[in-house]
Amino acid sequence: MPADAKKILISKCADCHSNETRWPVYALLAPGSWLIEWDIVEARKKLNLSSWDQMAADAQEQMIGEIIHEAKAGEMPPSQYRLLHWKSQLTTQDVATLSSMKTSEATQASTSSSGDAARGKMVFEKRCMGCHTMETDREGPRLAGVFGRKAGSVAGFNYSEGLKKSGITWDEASLEKWLTDPDMMVPDNNMSIGVPKAQERSDLIAYFKQFK
Repeated sequence: MPADAKKILISKCADCHSNETRWPVYALLAPGSWLIEWDIVEARKKLNLSSWDQMAADAQEQMIGEIIHEAKAGEMPPSQYRLLHWKSQLTTQDVATLSSMKTSEATQASTSSSGDAARGKMVFEKRCMGCHTMETDREGPRLAGVFGRKAGSVAGFNYSEGLKKSGITWDEASLEKWLTDPDMMVPDNNMSIGVPKAQERSDLIAYFKQFK
């Protein structure tokens, strides 16, 4: 992990997301202490920075995507924590520094080998099916026919205003950019996280092409 990003995560996130919690005085008083302890236990389940080096590379890449998304969306640190720890608020520069963690991965797209639809199907099943299917709408719209389709155009699906007004038509270039960082491409959107690995993005696009 880049040193500057690590410094931000340690100073602003490690109280809940590591084994190095600095317990404030009010955390010693019940019943508030019970809630605080529960919050920390749950936070460590989602991300424990103390175990970062033991995580598989794929898990690290996916977690980086989630960290960046939540930082950009203002979801982390949570509002109730910021009320008591006002210095934990992420600055614009902090968000930019965290976002740079996947810049090197994104730049690999131009040197990545061509996409493979069979691998793309596996990537889709692993990374996308929590929100999407090819034929029916779920939390996200159905993706059959997405290649060549205008963004925000599936009838009956409740898109964000930003995506409906974006004027994007999904092709190789726009899908690559979208899958790399949805928030950077369309700030007002409901896509949770991107696909950090360049090869997986290429494979997904090849898979989508089969459903034109």
